Amino acid sequence: MAEETGGSLRLFGNREFVALASTAFARSQAYSTILIALALYADMFQTSGTVEGLFGTAFAAVQLLIVLPLGRYVDLRDSKKFLLVGLALNVVVFVGFAFVSSVEHVILLRVVQGLSASILWLTGTTVVGEISPDESRGLWIGTYNQVGAFSSLLGDLFGGLLLFLYDFEVTYAVLSAITIGAFFAVFAFLRDNPGGKADPDEASGYETIVDLMGRRAIKALVFFRGAFSVGKMAVIIFLPIYARTEFGINALVIGGIMAGGKLTKSLTQGKVGDLTDRVGEKYKFILAGALTYAVGTALIPLAGFAEGYVPSVTLSALGSELALPGAFFVLFAAYGVLGVADSLRLPASMALFVEEGEHFDAVGSSLSLRSIAWKVGQVGGPVLVGAIWDATSVLVAFWTAAGFIVVSSVVFALLFSMEPAPEHAATPADD
Repeated sequence: MAEETGGSLRLFGNREFVALASTAFARSQAYSTILIALALYADMFQTSGTVEGLFGTAFAAVQLLIVLPLGRYVDLRDSKKFLLVGLALNVVVFVGFAFVSSVEHVILLRVVQGLSASILWLTGTTVVGEISPDESRGLWIGTYNQVGAFSSLLGDLFGGLLLFLYDFEVTYAVLSAITIGAFFAVFAFLRDNPGGKADPDEASGYETIVDLMGRRAIKALVFFRGAFSVGKMAVIIFLPIYARTEFGINALVIGGIMAGGKLTKSLTQGKVGDLTDRVGEKYKFILAGALTYAVGTALIPLAGFAEGYVPSVTLSALGSELALPGAFFVLFAAYGVLGVADSLRLPASMALFVEEGEHFDAVGSSLSLRSIAWKVGQVGGPVLVGAIWDATSVLVAFWTAAGFIVVSSVVFALLFSMEPAPEHAATPADD
């Protein structure tokens, strides 16, 4: 096949890949744009910090509860229908957000958004892993994630621009149009039942999880994800807060900081995925990416020392001026390092979970374990690091987050080992 020897761009000649990529584009665009909109809702309803925390908790908590059963259903049922349901739910979320009248409505809609995002991410990644050729799986997964990263970048820039120039209704109408386009692409181009290869009579969901957790590679990956996510989610939550509260950086410039890291990731992830296919030893890419992420995290609080060392810059255009303090350049560089780190880690991590899941015809369940380990940190990590910040300093808080990442990397390196496929593993003849 052409995509086996070509690069990421060749995959866009495959209609099924285009359909799957469109779901990643719609999902990531919505996620980034709504994060900006949440700040506007917080200002509109004059919410407290605790309530604003619920905006994140509501999104993550529902995902923590559903990812394991959802993964098993994806393994057993028609994945195409799950993708269509997830896209339809996203449109419902947009309509709801356009007409919210209280903070309770916002929290409820974040729950629904968390549900739809889980369906789209887990099902989309499972299908990409299932239908991609074995020898180019890293390329498929890496490019699929590359589309999501690029869309997330556009959400920061284009979504923020829409919210700035127009109102909620126009912004959500555009997001709805993108999502409806993805719906029709999946409906028209994706084969029926693209995943769902498992035999429901062979194992229950619980038995499948037990089988997976009996693998050393899965144990190492799950521990790594849980500890790593504490540090990463602290970065995602607190970097914008740090930029705003400590340096007075405005929302447009904060979006530029976030977009810079995402641009780095979107440009490199597909190429790194291809590299993992050719080099092998995927766990080394995970380890390198994690340690690089720890470096980027440790760089963030150094923005506080930028004054006097890094000169500020004033940009002028159309009669307006935009001041960029020295801290901006430190934060921008740190987030760029984080983008490179994610590019190293993500394709290899997903490919290993897919490979381990295939031993039991349970790719969805394997990716559910990946997701649920992440959600533990996503729910609890920001609270822990925030408490440390309150009790000590921003330097200690971010370096604690970096410490979690380093520890997760060291333990992962000690625990990880590849094992041969189990004797009862599924083979093509079993399908």
